[in-house]
Amino acid sequence: MAARTALVVSAHSADFVWRCGGAIALHAQKGVAVTVVCLSYGERGESAKLWKQDGMTLEKVKAGRRLEAENAAKALGVHDIQFFDCGDYPLELDREQRFRLVDVIRKVQPDFMLSHSLEDPYNTDHPYATRVALECRMVAQAWGHNPGEKVLGAPQLYLFEPHQTEQCNWKPDTILDITDVWDRKKAAIECMEGQQHLWDYYTNVAQNRANQFRRNSGGQAGGREAKYAEAFQSIFPRTVDEL
Repeated sequence: MAARTALVVSAHSADFVWRCGGAIALHAQKGVAVTVVCLSYGERGESAKLWKQDGMTLEKVKAGRRLEAENAAKALGVHDIQFFDCGDYPLELDREQRFRLVDVIRKVQPDFMLSHSLEDPYNTDHPYATRVALECRMVAQAWGHNPGEKVLGAPQLYLFEPHQTEQCNWKPDTILDITDVWDRKKAAIECMEGQQHLWDYYTNVAQNRANQFRRNSGGQAGGREAKYAEAFQSIFPRTVDEL
């Protein structure tokens, strides 16, 4: 049986850490080869701490953000991390860049994918990345696109948690216990020195989702203990043989 694979499409080079670092570390620990595609470095809109330094340039910011992401990926056990460098604020991919993502999808043949919420009025780069991921998933399934290549099956796309869920119309239907790999996610979070203001915030998010994991796994009638968790919203129906 072939090893399982997963693909994360991250708008900026830090998003995958905050929002699904636990899922990455947990599945990597289980032998899943996780590929992360960072569509941009978040060099213009998500690097304020770096821009406040004297003598900072765009290329220096990109280099710093890349190093942070590579270190975080290593802490999480990422199999492969790729940087498309499409620019941010706004994030835009041309046809060639989209087909590059299609090529990655076909090469990885992911069993599941992860990306952002479908809405985010605070950061339009995020839903844009997900629309691109959905479009490229569709193209990767098309038999007429580069005939002779292996076409994609039907991997689930999980939308990871946005910063403010209510404004993003994001409603989780899956809660993942990441307690066993929290130390890895914490280490990855602490690699993102340019956004240190988010360290405590995403620790609190993980603790709150763990509370919901306990409640939804049985609560006081026998729910499973969890200290840290991540939540996701799935896009596609699940195909099952029994409930």
